[in-house]
Amino acid sequence: MRQWQTLVKKELIASFRDKKWIWVPLVLILLAVMDPVSNYYLPQILESVGGLPDGAVFEMPEVTASDAIAMSMGQLSSLGVLIFVLISMGTIAGERKSGVAELILVKPISYTTYIMSKWTGLLALVLVSYVISMLFAWYYIGLLYAFIPAGNFIFLLFFYGLWFILVATLSIFYNTVFNSPGLVAFGTIATITVLSVITSLFGQKLNYSPSNLSNHALNYLQTGEIQGALIGSAVTTIIISALLLVWSIYIFQTKEHAS
Repeated sequence: MRQWQTLVKKELIASFRDKKWIWVPLVLILLAVMDPVSNYYLPQILESVGGLPDGAVFEMPEVTASDAIAMSMGQLSSLGVLIFVLISMGTIAGERKSGVAELILVKPISYTTYIMSKWTGLLALVLVSYVISMLFAWYYIGLLYAFIPAGNFIFLLFFYGLWFILVATLSIFYNTVFNSPGLVAFGTIATITVLSVITSLFGQKLNYSPSNLSNHALNYLQTGEIQGALIGSAVTTIIISALLLVWSIYIFQTKEHAS
């Protein structure tokens, strides 16, 4: 336990020295508030650039607070995920390539402790950045549109956060599979893309897919009802994340023994 705490502390300090604890939350905040704020001020923006041609009519669709938070989630699901993948692609692969991992494992540190510390350190950065960005989005959406009830927002925050836990775990998994950070990033993004495409093609049959977490969570926000599909997607995401974590430890241990 003490070794795990020491390694986690090392990961957190390394992220702080790389200023990830500053720029990652800031970038995510920008992504989360950009679309809701831009949509709200769109008429003023059009007016400031000269307005519409004579006779043209532009009717803004009515945007609710749920629609606005969906905009924020859409940005985090695309660009936010890309940022998380980029900051995590060298978490283990980079250390294996440089020989740092080998030096650490020479000490009496288990493979499980090493992988779990990497996962915990990455997850801390990902989830803290995610929560901060969503809190800013919630606040600005409340000022511009309407405040989402705190209880409902926390519920949404929890279930949607499971998706980012899966993304972080998937990145750790590919870090154990590949030695190249570039291949780690490619494998993670490709897997997420394929999962999203398959889910969209077979939506009814894959209703419990992790890719449906955001849709089910937004549906709860609009209806106020906890549906079985949301719980099913959450459970599926947790199980897949746990299996990937166990598989990561096995692959890493096997490769290190082989080398």
